[in-house]
Amino acid sequence: MTFSRSSSISFFILALFGVLINPAISSRVSSFIKLPSSVESRSSDVSYCEGWRLAAETNNAGTWRVVPSQCENYVKNYINGGQFDKDYDVLASYAIAYAKTINLAGKDKDAWVFDVDETLLSNLEYYKAHGYGSEPYDNTLFNEWVVKGNAPGFDASLRLYKALKKLGFTIILLTGRDESQRSITEKNLRDAGYFGWNRLLLRGHEDQGKAAAQYKSEQRAKVVKEGYTIHGSAGDQWSDLQGFAVATRSFKVPNPMYYIP
Repeated sequence: MTFSRSSSISFFILALFGVLINPAISSRVSSFIKLPSSVESRSSDVSYCEGWRLAAETNNAGTWRVVPSQCENYVKNYINGGQFDKDYDVLASYAIAYAKTINLAGKDKDAWVFDVDETLLSNLEYYKAHGYGSEPYDNTLFNEWVVKGNAPGFDASLRLYKALKKLGFTIILLTGRDESQRSITEKNLRDAGYFGWNRLLLRGHEDQGKAAAQYKSEQRAKVVKEGYTIHGSAGDQWSDLQGFAVATRSFKVPNPMYYIP
């Protein structure tokens, strides 16, 4: 059997029309056609979220309230997939290397300041239940988690903490938690493996309503006034590290789940 060119074209048009009006065939064709753009969309989300996390960590994103909705899975994978632990471990190594260069003056006045939440203690179990930071912060729910006292330590922070103690630094803990949470916080820290800190500074009545950077700067200033030299500090928020009476060198712990100004 032979076909003329015009007959071939007519047959092709009829076949194509048949595909388009046949729901089963059309569905399979549409699914196949959409697949590349779907892959491209996922790739674009990962690329965007990598850029967003870099901007957040370097404080270029400014004040932000929640993790972008398309980045929830990215943050989840970053935290649970091992990269966060590797990043924190690298930070700890740099901090220890720096600490070893310090010529301690003695008299227990050589200080290192640590934040608590997401620096020494991990609240990941809380944030797992709240979208890894993609849900707005709820102070009541978070405080209910805090008083359970179940937050574990990080392997990297424990390594850094113990190394600094061994080198002879005086450890000062400075947290945004309230004074009313002192007992449970001290117990939680000890249960997580932290011992021998010089003091634990928490928000008193006079500190309520102050921005984190102001409150923590004021607390550090009191420490400096007592004659301490703050050689180093570690915190997961820029507000832990900036302001006045700052450390000679500060180390920013990764945290893409929330931002505290």
